[in-house]
Order: sequence, then structure tokens, then C-alpha cells
Amino acid sequence: MVSTAEQRRFAGVVALVLVLDLVTKFLAEARLPRYRSIPVLGDFFQLQLVYNPGAAFGIHVGDYSRWFFAVLTVIAIGVLVTMYRHTKAGDALRLYAIAAVLAGASGNLIDRLRSGRGVVDFLLFTVGSFHWPNFNVADMAVSCGAIALALALWNEGRHQTAAPAPEVAPPDQG
Repeated sequence: MVSTAEQRRFAGVVALVLVLDLVTKFLAEARLPRYRSIPVLGDFFQLQLVYNPGAAFGIHVGDYSRWFFAVLTVIAIGVLVTMYRHTKAGDALRLYAIAAVLAGASGNLIDRLRSGRGVVDFLLFTVGSFHWPNFNVADMAVSCGAIALALALWNEGRHQTAAPAPEVAPPDQG
């Protein structure tokens, strides 16, 4: 069970990421023209407002994408809350990872629920002819948090398998 201080830090990370995501999406919708790129660092980094009715990398499952991915997100949030509840005190990497993924998933879920247009994406990177799909702060939090969570779980698994098995005395033959 995590300490009260860890609970506060967890809630702070969730709140910070969620507010940053919502504020930047609000500003993008208020200030950026739709589907037209605004260069920030030439072609490498641009701002471009688009709406993604599907999931990451443009994954789309038809007319019901909005609700399909909303339900998947709610399930994922439930799994993350369960993981948080089972996190041991002092496991900062796992806590921050769960907080980041939870905040990012929540930010994109809010978009899905408030509008049929989809998730607000506005960050665009291009290297040569390669265009990374548009994304947002929530997507960054989910991606970075998922990598950190994978590392935390891998590390837990290494520690669990590294622990020597208790020795058992052979039965008395006497």
C-alpha cells in the first residue's frame, strides 16, 4: 500500500498531466486552423489541428470507433486503478507510470465523450518524407507512461525470479 505522500504525488501527476492536456487542446481548437500546418521548427515540428475518431496511429474500426475506444479506455482505466491499488510503497517508477497512463487515457476519453469529431491532435513531426501521426499531450503521457510501466513490471519480474527458493529439508528417513 502506498503512503499518503505517494498518494498525493500520484494525484498531483494525474492532475498536472490532465490539466496540461485539456488546456493545450482547448488552445489548439481556439487558435489553430483545421488541417493546415503551422511551422514551428520548419517542416520538422508543426502545429496542425486534426480530429482523430479512432485510436493511436489512426487505428479506426468503422462507425463505432468512438464508442469502441471509449469502452476500451474505461476498461484500461479500471485495470490501471487496480494496478495502483496493488502497488507497493516506494515503487515510484510504477506509480508515476500508472499516473501518466491514467491521465493520458482520461484526457483522450474526455475528448471522445464530449465530441463525435474525435480526439484533438495538434502536434506533428516530420523527418524527410516520414510524417509521424498527429498527437497530443495525452498521447505523450500514455506512450511514456506505458514504457515506464513496462520497465517497472520487468524490474519487478526480475526481482521475483531472482529470489532464491526456500530450502526444504528432505523427509526424515529414520
